[in-house]
Amino acid sequence: MTSTTGATACPHCGRPDGAEPFQVVSRHLTAAGSTLWTRCACGSLQVRTADGCGTRVVSRSRPT
Repeated sequence: MTSTTGATACPHCGRPDGAEPFQVVSRHLTAAGSTLWTRCACGSLQVRTADGCGTRVVSRSRPT
C-alpha cells in the first residue's frame, strides 16, 4: 500500500499500513472511488482513499 504521508507504516506503532487489524470507522463513496476512515490497532485515526490506483493513507492522527 502506498501512502501520501510518506510512510508505509504507522509512525506511532510501526504496523504496516496494509496490515490487519484496522477498524473501518466509516466509508464514503466518491466520484473517484471511496474514502475510508479507519483506526489503527494503536488508536491512530487514518483517512484512506481507494481508487483505480489502489489504497493510500492520506492523513493520520496521533493515537487516542
